[in-house]
Amino acid sequence: MFEEASEVLENMLKWSLPLSLVLFLVLVCPLRAEAAHEFSVYRMQQYDLQGQTYGSRNAILNTEARTVEAEVLSRRCVMMRLADFSYEKYQKALQQSAGAVVIILPQNMSTMPQDIVQFMELEPELLATETIVPVYFALEDEELLSIYTQTQISSSSQGSSSAAEVLLHTATANGFQMVTSGAQSKAVSDWAITSLEGRLSGAGGEDLPTIVLLAHYDSFGVAPWLSYGADSNGSGVAILLELARLFSRLYSYKRTHAGYNLLFFLSGGGKFNYQGTKRWLEDNLDHTGTSRPKLCLMRLTISSAISKEEVVAHQHPDLKFSMVHKKINLADDTLAWEHERFGIRRLPAFTLSHLESHRSPARHSIMDMRPHVDLTKLRRNTKVIAETLARVIYNLTEKGVSGDLEIFTEQMVQEDQLASLVDWLTAQPRAAQLLDKDSSIVNTLEYYLNHYLKDVKRHLVRADKRDPEFVFYDQLKQTMNAYRVKPAIFDLLLAFCIAAYLGVLYLAIQNFGLLYSFLRRVTAPRVKQH
Repeated sequence: MFEEASEVLENMLKWSLPLSLVLFLVLVCPLRAEAAHEFSVYRMQQYDLQGQTYGSRNAILNTEARTVEAEVLSRRCVMMRLADFSYEKYQKALQQSAGAVVIILPQNMSTMPQDIVQFMELEPELLATETIVPVYFALEDEELLSIYTQTQISSSSQGSSSAAEVLLHTATANGFQMVTSGAQSKAVSDWAITSLEGRLSGAGGEDLPTIVLLAHYDSFGVAPWLSYGADSNGSGVAILLELARLFSRLYSYKRTHAGYNLLFFLSGGGKFNYQGTKRWLEDNLDHTGTSRPKLCLMRLTISSAISKEEVVAHQHPDLKFSMVHKKINLADDTLAWEHERFGIRRLPAFTLSHLESHRSPARHSIMDMRPHVDLTKLRRNTKVIAETLARVIYNLTEKGVSGDLEIFTEQMVQEDQLASLVDWLTAQPRAAQLLDKDSSIVNTLEYYLNHYLKDVKRHLVRADKRDPEFVFYDQLKQTMNAYRVKPAIFDLLLAFCIAAYLGVLYLAIQNFGLLYSFLRRVTAPRVKQH
């Protein structure tokens, strides 16, 4: 009897345990290739300016992913695609105390022009809303889109009408745990903003008026590592460098050496209230003692405007040109245009821009990328500015010289040169937080100025340690891992199944006599009675 029983028990264990093991592996072990995905994420701006805090104040992320369709977003990483993004959905995530927000951007922005315009308009609102929620941006790829799709399906199913369906799906669905590899963000101490100055000295003595041509080289957007600033202000830097090349040729000959000093200034911190220009003005005007100011922008506003109108009217009649007068609002935390730094000092100055307002979202957007720069128009504008400046420094307008006269031929203003400059400037992000004094961008700009100008020097701006005007923070770029995980309820359900299995097995062993008798009755051959 016991030999037969042991044989039955052996057969039961022989087939039940392997089948249980296979079922267990199928349930809990996903495909190896999809178990985890690693990708780069770029954190929202975090900085202090004039005592005000901006952006996301947190960088640590370790929570489960959901899409905005889920009913409960508390302590979840909310994923959104650019095509589905809206300010209302973003606010919904913040109001429900989401653990983090990850906004997925397309690799090719030009394929979604309407979404780009909409997002550009929302960027200032995102930055104006300070939050402790980590906000990241990621560029989509095939794996990341797959994660988003699966998460979206899981999030949408939570709205099912049947509680049993929700419980079943929650127990069996796969989730993703989003984890960043970096530490908590902290303030960067003793950060230096670098500005570059170079000049072309005029002929005819020392007491010559100086015309300053200025452009800030840093970019700005909701995420520093995605801020390429093609139009604002890569195009302005390209024009300034091309002007330096053109006028260095004129100033190298006695016959064309004008009686004006030309000072070319590439300012840093332009997107942070023009810190580089502010410090440069303080060094050149406040620290001169009783001597005359080193800076004199004589006749720049009136003469340049008249000359520009003449050049436009005669050489580019299709180009619209107008002057906009704006009062400086000293009550604002930030200045609208860079020339306002000069206006505060009662120095005549103006800004040239194709934008109608300083509030244009294109000035502060990660969507400001290389395709937005029209090289034909950039070359035309460079020539107009060069012709206008030449008429001022050579007094051609006062001498009655017609506006048809071209100082620079079409071949002198090189579109290929401008294209190379814009391509280089937009090949890497130029946010002020990423450009220290040893940055390759700063070194290359300095090398370029040294090639065409004299007395090239650096100006460094560091925030005051007691009352800093600006504070930058680190951890702006991190690596995020998406781990495929089962929900917590799955562990509970699995533990219950294992306990039930072991309980049934224990009862079977304890009552083996009854079980054996039952099995014999069931398996015994039936005898036919005649």
